[in-house]
Amino acid sequence: MEDKILKEIKQIRRLLSELVGTSELPASQKFSKEAIAKTAKEFQKMSIERGEWLSDDGIRKVIKSATWRSGKMIVEKFGFTNYFKRGHTLYLNRKDLIVLNKELKERNIDLKKYAELLDDQAKFEKLVQSIQFPKGTKTKKHFKIPENLRDIQSKPYSAPTEELVRNEIESLMAEYKKFDLSEYVDLYEQKTYALFKYDYSFDRYVKPEVKKFCKDWCFKFNYANNALKRILELKIEDPTL
Repeated sequence: MEDKILKEIKQIRRLLSELVGTSELPASQKFSKEAIAKTAKEFQKMSIERGEWLSDDGIRKVIKSATWRSGKMIVEKFGFTNYFKRGHTLYLNRKDLIVLNKELKERNIDLKKYAELLDDQAKFEKLVQSIQFPKGTKTKKHFKIPENLRDIQSKPYSAPTEELVRNEIESLMAEYKKFDLSEYVDLYEQKTYALFKYDYSFDRYVKPEVKKFCKDWCFKFNYANNALKRILELKIEDPTL
């Protein structure tokens, strides 16, 4: 019985070495890390050629609203784990992309528009940070503070009341409905973030005053909602506020 098992193991090893392409190598090299890594890369290459794995350019074959950089966004924002990186290129599993595409359709999510939203939010956050921390306020690595320089502090002025900010948001939403801004502005994040619609094909036909009004409205709306978010955070940190 033991002889039979050993014989079968030897057959399995021989078949595996032929599959890996190392049958002609010495026994010590047949299943080395280098040989297995090389084989894994060959399998990846064949899988890519068969269309089982799709790069950024290929994702659009499955998700029509994808852009050339959607791969990284899908991995980072949707927790997509069935992928690998070859060089500087990401390859995502086609079958899982099909399942993802189905769920995106059910949730009515356009990847291109989602990418625009993320970019706009990043720009807005950068603007807010630049206001809070102006250029030149970063501490230098090489410095010498005068010995007698002490006790120079200032408490920030009190945050606006929650009621004041909520009233402004309510007023802005009234304008949104009154002037039918939904024609030019989309609301996201449960109607707490506004994004001006942009279409290169028609942008030059939008009146400048309309474009300016809508962009100003978006800034005020996003600023107010950001302020409300910060006020609620402060109340959690200090319930007495």
